[in-house]
Amino acid sequence: MIQTINSVFKAQQAHKYTLRNSNATQRINKLNALKSSIEQYEKEIYAALQSDLRKSEFESAITEIVFIYSEIDYAIKNLSSWMRPVKVGKTITALTAKNRIYYEPKGVCLIISPWNYPFQLMMAPLISAIAAGNCAILKPSELSSETSSIICRVIEECFDDSEVCCFEGDAALSTHLLSLPFDHIFFTGSTAVGKIVMEAAAKNLTSVTLELGGKSPTLIDETANLDIAASKIAWGKLTNAGQTCIAPDYILIPESLQQAFIEKYKAAVEKMFFTESGEINLGSYAKIINKRHYKRIEALITDAVDQGAKMPYGGKGDEATQTIMPTLLTSLPENASIMKEEIFGPILPIIPYKTLEEAISLINKMNKPLALYIFSQHKKQIQQVIKSTSAGGTCVNDVLIHISNPKLPFGGVNGSGLGSCHGQFGFKTFSHERAVVFQSSLDMSSLIYPPYEKKGWVLKWLKKLM
Repeated sequence: MIQTINSVFKAQQAHKYTLRNSNATQRINKLNALKSSIEQYEKEIYAALQSDLRKSEFESAITEIVFIYSEIDYAIKNLSSWMRPVKVGKTITALTAKNRIYYEPKGVCLIISPWNYPFQLMMAPLISAIAAGNCAILKPSELSSETSSIICRVIEECFDDSEVCCFEGDAALSTHLLSLPFDHIFFTGSTAVGKIVMEAAAKNLTSVTLELGGKSPTLIDETANLDIAASKIAWGKLTNAGQTCIAPDYILIPESLQQAFIEKYKAAVEKMFFTESGEINLGSYAKIINKRHYKRIEALITDAVDQGAKMPYGGKGDEATQTIMPTLLTSLPENASIMKEEIFGPILPIIPYKTLEEAISLINKMNKPLALYIFSQHKKQIQQVIKSTSAGGTCVNDVLIHISNPKLPFGGVNGSGLGSCHGQFGFKTFSHERAVVFQSSLDMSSLIYPPYEKKGWVLKWLKKLM
């Protein structure tokens, strides 16, 4: 395997110079080929996602397949304009020169994707890499093995290895890939592994994009519509059984509204994810990826309850089906593990606050999150929260939906990520913005050449002009 990887990497290093000169039509043809291959394997992709995560076909379509079709279509529609050199203004010192920004491919890129949205989070950066004219080596997660296998078949169907190649394997394979001098690395996963990726990239001075996660807060104020908030939060929290990097991680709510929110959240959960007989609907509710992660989430609940947290809803699980029931926790002690790490499961801590300033202070004590959600009808307070905090992205009176708009950048900040993706932002991520100056034959550069003894008048003239 190592020998094969090295051979493919070498071939891609040679082929990247050919791709550098590819035009919009050629790249669009590649994107169309990728879309056709996905369409060919669509049923197998649904089956793989069902096997890996027990995702329903509807949820897989909305969050994985249709999402990617939309990304491809948007790139195809806009690629010609993205590739076009951008004109920029002149300067006083170079009035006759033409200035442009050229977008050139970075070269050979490594894309490492996670298991929670295994198809979407591999294909989205690949679309951007292809649009920007790069070669790519793909490493899907070994934890979602069925989907990883289908991804590799999709890629093999429409690309030569010298352009795009997919390798399945464990952490040892990732370690070897990270030792190679790629031109760019795009990693989606945990903050802890993101640090390892960035450290490895530094050895080769490779640029990186890190799509990480963190504890995304949801702030509800006294003006919020609780029925709408509870319904949207329940959907955003429990989609994919909470295994979503931008899922609401914990709730901040006025003390006086806590009990009412709990009741409305329970009603929303049972309406969406339970059958009429009161059983969890496994046709709509995903499973935890594996038993190790099941036990990790179970341990977070146990730790919180052992330290005095209350559990007004849920808490049960079925290890055989890797299903943890939607759960609420209140009265959480500060040192509970669940408030120190990303939950990545269907557990929702609720933290009451007395003043908005207190809630903002609690958000700012944590690492900067990938997402921050605000439920409020008070425009001034909404702006106060936005201006007083930092987050990768924010939704007001909704959750998750900012990721679906390719006209918005998606990415984190500091501990929650580095760089952005989707749409033109993804194209730029996989491109080098190259400054190009076309000097005119009428330029006056010689005015600033030495000897300098008699150039005092030039300096005075420049200062006045500037």
